Amino acid sequence: MSDDHAVDQATEIFVAHRNLLFTVAYEMLGSAADAEDVLQETWLRWIKVDLEQVRDQRAYLVRITTRQALNRLRTMNRRKESYLGPWLPEPLLTAPDVAQDTELAESVSMAVMLVLETLSPTERAVFVLREVFDVSYDEIATTVDKTPAAVRQIAHRARRHVDARHPRKVVSQSQTRAALESFVHALESGDPQALLDVLAPEVVYMGDGGGVKHAALRPILGADKVSRLFAGGLGKNTVPITFSPIAVNGSPALAIHLDGELDAIFAARVEDGRITGIYVVRNPEKLSRIASETPLALR
Repeated sequence: MSDDHAVDQATEIFVAHRNLLFTVAYEMLGSAADAEDVLQETWLRWIKVDLEQVRDQRAYLVRITTRQALNRLRTMNRRKESYLGPWLPEPLLTAPDVAQDTELAESVSMAVMLVLETLSPTERAVFVLREVFDVSYDEIATTVDKTPAAVRQIAHRARRHVDARHPRKVVSQSQTRAALESFVHALESGDPQALLDVLAPEVVYMGDGGGVKHAALRPILGADKVSRLFAGGLGKNTVPITFSPIAVNGSPALAIHLDGELDAIFAARVEDGRITGIYVVRNPEKLSRIASETPLALR
């Protein structure tokens, strides 16, 4: 087989699995830009592999991607230490098929992605591979250079950590959409009680301006403080503001436009019909994936 033909064959296989590999990298990193870099690094390594020696092409590609993502994650963690204010995952405009896949939509939701940020790099890799992509313990052990027994312990610890911070309670798309509609109606009507009614008492607001756009430098806790934040922001605004429904990371969200220009993405966590978490991304560097849909896949 000629070198050119081998590269073409490897590239064809890579492209066939690309959506899966991007999803693995994105769930590991929370950054589409870094995930794309990881995929480029994965492809460069993959085209040098002797395909005749590969029994499971998907598993091999996932292994390369995960290892590259782990290297990138450790570098990113150092960058995040100097990040101004809360760091939120980069929001992705997603297609309807992502929302229809409950497991996939939950795994890339802002709320879950934020919980993954609290895991160590190895814990995150193990959790993502096992819980999201159902990779065997033996394969994960090879990927992260641990024994299968150690991987089982890490998986158990990571699962317990995630469950404690994000109980697995499925919320329908319609419930989230209804809560967002009530939120927008309350803001536009200027009804402070209606705004309080849609916010859970323990609601948490997090804003990511990246030091480029104004955003709270710390999470804001409680319905009273969060409602005052939004009511006050609208009161001070001097240009037209609109809230448009959008599908972000597999869930209903809002695109906030100021004077016709995209200013922020508003994602929410909803429980029992009320908003318990608000995640507003204003950092312009994180809004590039809103212009077109990003395909994701679990298989």
